[in-house]
Parts: sequence; C-alpha cells; structure tokens
Amino acid sequence: MRATLAALLLAGFIGGAAHAQPQSFRVDDLPPGETLTIREAPDAEAPAVAEVPLGRRLLAFGCTTDTPSGRTWCRVKYGSSLGWARRRYLAPD
Repeated sequence: MRATLAALLLAGFIGGAAHAQPQSFRVDDLPPGETLTIREAPDAEAPAVAEVPLGRRLLAFGCTTDTPSGRTWCRVKYGSSLGWARRRYLAPD
C-alpha cells in the first residue's frame, strides 16, 4: 500500500511540476563523510537511485510536502540519476 501511495503522489506531482523551471542547489547540512540519498519516490523507505556527496550541485524541479511523512521532498537530477531528495539537505546555489 505504501508503494501504491508513493506512486500516486509521484504521478500527481510530476503532472503539476512539468512546467517547473529547474533550480540549482548544492548538498548541504550533512555530517562530514555522509552523502545525500536520492530515492525513487518521496519516501525514506523508497529504493535509493544515487548518493550525492556534500557540496555537490544538482538540479531540482519542484518540491512537495504532500508525502506520507509530511516532510518536504524535491524532485532532483544528479548526473543521469533522477529521483527525490529531502529539501532539508539542499541549499540554493
């Protein structure tokens, strides 16, 4: 059920975010040596698609708090990886 809910949220958000202009962010506010996990869906339990080191730049295509956890997640692209990352760890670049 959790996967179905995440898929529905993702489908609804992508439809509304299709016109969002990408914004440049850098990974911030992580402990030294930690990486930011990009996930398939806006959920901490979703499978990981990439790890982004502290200070690296990525593009964000909009954020949402309409998630099962109520936390803010952003649709991001890092290299060829596309997924979701917690907004808390993204600083405007």
